[in-house]
Amino acid sequence: MIILGLDPGTATTGYAIIEQNDGHLTAHDYGVTRTSPDQPTPLRLKIIYDKIVQLIDRYHPDVLVTERILFSKNERTAFQVGRAIGAALLAAAQRNLEWHEFTPAEVKLAVVGFGNAEKHQVQAMVQRILNLESVPEPDDAADALAVSICYAHSNKLRALGVGR
Repeated sequence: MIILGLDPGTATTGYAIIEQNDGHLTAHDYGVTRTSPDQPTPLRLKIIYDKIVQLIDRYHPDVLVTERILFSKNERTAFQVGRAIGAALLAAAQRNLEWHEFTPAEVKLAVVGFGNAEKHQVQAMVQRILNLESVPEPDDAADALAVSICYAHSNKLRALGVGR
């Protein structure tokens, strides 16, 4: 199974492509797409959309996964993230990809075993789980890898008839 994980944002969208095969996880690609605040929002969303389409067409993932937006104190940031998720969902829908989302606590629990883990702990476990040479950077790419791992672990549980 090929998993496309995203950490969406209008300024920076982290992406990850991992493969789950016989219980083993392999990272095939990860990084970020950046847009400039000087660009109009529709153009920024098109850049994000185009990158996601490029990833889908290149890797043919079976599923798209993202973190669930939690209401935060910064309403503007929440709207920007929501717009980026909208661009991702459009790309997924056009290619008939299913979508799953997980709360940050679910991601941390699946990757570290502790729902209140700190970012550096998540990054270290992502490195270990995927057997990467170094801690994945930047944070947005590491977060996309983490949500992908979360889906892979929850997928194992679903196959066993446990969980959602």
